[in-house]
Amino acid sequence: MASEKTLNDLFLDTLKDIYYAERQIVKTLPKMAKAANSEALKAGFEKHLEETHGHVERLEQIFELLGKAPRGKTCDAILGIIEEGKEIMDEFKGTVALDAGLVSAAQAVEHYEIARYGTLKTWATQLGMKDAAKLLDATLQEELATDLSLSELATSEANQKAA
Repeated sequence: MASEKTLNDLFLDTLKDIYYAERQIVKTLPKMAKAANSEALKAGFEKHLEETHGHVERLEQIFELLGKAPRGKTCDAILGIIEEGKEIMDEFKGTVALDAGLVSAAQAVEHYEIARYGTLKTWATQLGMKDAAKLLDATLQEELATDLSLSELATSEANQKAA
């Protein structure tokens, strides 16, 4: 008979998922920065890489708060999103549409992260994990800001050049 799973179990499972995802993103952002044509997009990816290192550190702090070793769980969702980004880099390399595609791929990653961090923050709050909720909210705010920056870059530059 399977043991009863609780919100605590779900929280830890999802924490492992986003930890894995963030570590994959750290590997992918330099490739996206290298592929980008726009200096502003390159700089945005490089800035977000630094932030992502901070996201990994915050997640490690949360694992520590829980008395658990930081451990990831394979996240098929992020692997699929990253694979789509790689396809864009391959299929649109050298074209005017590349940067618009890179922004789109990056926003798919951001939206996944926003969903995960929003959920984790809500669960942490409900579970009385105030310190974890604060750390998760800090990352959530950075992800939201990155998404907004990507939208601004898309409408002011990348999409127009692609048209």
